[in-house]
Amino acid sequence: MKTRLNVAQYFELPETVRPMELLYGVVREPPAPRYGHQAIVTHLTVLLDAHVRAHALGRLCVSPIDVVLDRDGALVVQPDIIFIAADRLHIIKDRIWGAPDLVVEVLSPKTAKRDRTTKLGWYRRYGVKECWLVDPKEQRVEVVDLVAPVVRRKTFSASMPVRSRVFPDFRAKAVEFFR
Repeated sequence: MKTRLNVAQYFELPETVRPMELLYGVVREPPAPRYGHQAIVTHLTVLLDAHVRAHALGRLCVSPIDVVLDRDGALVVQPDIIFIAADRLHIIKDRIWGAPDLVVEVLSPKTAKRDRTTKLGWYRRYGVKECWLVDPKEQRVEVVDLVAPVVRRKTFSASMPVRSRVFPDFRAKAVEFFR
């Protein structure tokens, strides 16, 4: 049986750049993502950061960064990219203490199902407004609105501009995510 940790015990572990999450008290340490995954994360971070800075929208951060969704329930995740709106910067401390406005998950063969189901459920439950599921294999971006009474999903590919409730003025085409 694995030892269960609370959030304070988790944060006492040695600092690492390896992916690591605390899932209701259980530490999960998957292997590091592959190069193609990280290349997309890097490129998308640059694209989004330019937009966020140009419009003074808030702060963007790339994983690994701990996002504490549920302190009492010991749920800490590390999305690939997070965005916190300017009016919510107070949740940024030594870590992110609360739900980001936007999370981006670049799908990998071994994580796609979990990202589309379990993590998406957590994001909705704990107040994330929007999640982008970026699929390198299919070269498409699925924008999931988690605020609506019923989850709404829109898929963008090729030359379609990606539309977002969180970034209404963002105009990048889906194909640009994969260059």
